[in-house]
Amino acid sequence: MDNKSEKRRLQSVLSHAGVCSRRAASGIIESGRVKVDGSTVRDKGARVDPSVSEILLDDKPVFSAEKKHYYLFNKPLNVISTVSDTHDRRKITDFFSSVKARLYPVGRLDKDTTGLIIVTNDGELCHRLSHPSFEVEKEYMVTVSGSVPGARAKEMEGGVVIDGEKTYPCRIDITEKGDKYTVLTVKLHEGRKRQIRKMFAASGFRVRDLERIKYAGLTIDGLKSGEYRALSHAEVEKLFKLTGRR
Repeated sequence: MDNKSEKRRLQSVLSHAGVCSRRAASGIIESGRVKVDGSTVRDKGARVDPSVSEILLDDKPVFSAEKKHYYLFNKPLNVISTVSDTHDRRKITDFFSSVKARLYPVGRLDKDTTGLIIVTNDGELCHRLSHPSFEVEKEYMVTVSGSVPGARAKEMEGGVVIDGEKTYPCRIDITEKGDKYTVLTVKLHEGRKRQIRKMFAASGFRVRDLERIKYAGLTIDGLKSGEYRALSHAEVEKLFKLTGRR
């Protein structure tokens, strides 16, 4: 498989490398602390290819040769997916205090969504798994209030207009039905903010529970809420192959 490379915003590169938040990256770039191939870059909209260019922050490589760590984490309820928080809320990285590396989650799960998330210090793999062009499949178990007709679920598979834009096609299967609830599995490649909740809300259903049970072929089988495990070498290799990473 060919190694996909692309130029993307420097602001995004710093964020995915775990250096800082996307918002904080703007100030860091504008202050002149970032160099690309030896030249100071102050334009936060500058685009670079991190697989080709050398990117330095305060004269230190953003992507260093430090040992890479890859973990699978079962995120509990009310835990946030950011690496820093001004409200002192519990974060995913708090569970990894014993790991001596600057870790960050791949993508995000809302604080009221539980389940599988990858945690790593590999910025390039983080970007590839998160970027929609690589079409990494995510699977969720969704419990909604009310009875969802099979025909309505099929309509939703074709796309739902949320925030003025139609979602990409997905796969929705009804797995359980009660008088006042429906349990469904949803498979999709997109990752819009609160997408599944908004999709069902647009169709008149309120999501009661949402858990991500599968990501890029990985599952949380055997992991209790709040537990994590290191990915095996074979699992990491599969992620590399999936995203065209050498």
